[in-house]
Amino acid sequence: MRKDPLARQSSDTFLGFDFGTKKIGVAVGQLTTATANSLQTMRSPNQTPNWHAIEQLVKEWQPAGFVVGISRQLDGTDNSVTPRMLKFCRQLNGRFNLPVHQQDETLTTFEAKQLLFDDVHVNATKLWAVQDELAAQLILQSWLNQQDKTI
Repeated sequence: MRKDPLARQSSDTFLGFDFGTKKIGVAVGQLTTATANSLQTMRSPNQTPNWHAIEQLVKEWQPAGFVVGISRQLDGTDNSVTPRMLKFCRQLNGRFNLPVHQQDETLTTFEAKQLLFDDVHVNATKLWAVQDELAAQLILQSWLNQQDKTI
């Protein structure tokens, strides 16, 4: 199988995910620059991740691994969505055989909404469409910032 010459080939590239049962926000970032950028929000038909779309992103970006936001209660216990997030992590690892890093996502969607609505004045319709990819960017950026400190 020939490799696409336009595919990005960076071993320090990571894809970040803000998992939700209806939508999944996606971001991309690099360890070298320690920056993350939002990519897209994909719908989850029948509350199932769109594996075809995720596979296309993996082929395009050729990541070294994934970062998935995991939400928990403020006391650290699992909430109702945590088990599905953990399942998504296992599925990512199983399908693509790449490491999956879990990152606390407490309040990232709230932070994304506040940033978009209050600071950028995005209307409610546009907010619903992009809040998850911005949350994925915030999750991935937090993880990248932590890696920068350990290097």
